[in-house]
Amino acid sequence: MKNLELLRTPLKINEIDFRVQSINNGKYATILAYKDARVDMNRLDDVVGAAYWKREHFDGNTRCRVSIWNEDINEWVGKEDVGTQSQTEKEKGLASDSFKRACFNLGIGRELYDYPQISILLKENEVQLTGQDRPKYRATFDLKIKEWKWVSVFNENKIVGLFAKDQNNVLRYSWGVSTITIPPAPKLDIPRLNNRLNACTTMAALQAAYKAFTPAEQAATAATKDAMKLKLS
Repeated sequence: MKNLELLRTPLKINEIDFRVQSINNGKYATILAYKDARVDMNRLDDVVGAAYWKREHFDGNTRCRVSIWNEDINEWVGKEDVGTQSQTEKEKGLASDSFKRACFNLGIGRELYDYPQISILLKENEVQLTGQDRPKYRATFDLKIKEWKWVSVFNENKIVGLFAKDQNNVLRYSWGVSTITIPPAPKLDIPRLNNRLNACTTMAALQAAYKAFTPAEQAATAATKDAMKLKLS
């Protein structure tokens, strides 16, 4: 039997995505830390092997069971959970959410439940007031969360520190242990990245090139990717 405790090893910070969940009237943004389904699939492949786990969906993708082959008893042993629909691509989003929740039950990314509440005061150029009847604050394009550099610190698989610097190397969030050096956020060579996308001659090549980018690179080249999709379609 493979060492399934490895499933519970905390995810690397570059395997975690961060997005704005809400902005209050004081211009504080609540930031959500989350994983996507590819992280779960990669962890399962690495720990048990691609041929030794499977996922099954039931009730219109509402419920998902993730099973691992137990060599000791020659049976599939699984965990399951239910998901919720996303605002876009409802069926696909529901399947992805139920899968991720089932993987939480296996221990993958469970440390995310222990992450602190991430509340960050936004700068004036990062937020704007929209709407007339019920005005609310929304993030502007100047808030580039995907380009921020995040650092997490763990002790015996328990998070004890979380820090973030923005794309200008300014410390924007600090929680937990007080002594840590955060490397600066990487500078993106956007012209080079755009040239890689512009050089693609097929939709498959475009998708592969864009998928190979980091989240920060994807955010910076999204417009070029969309333009190339129109050109190649």
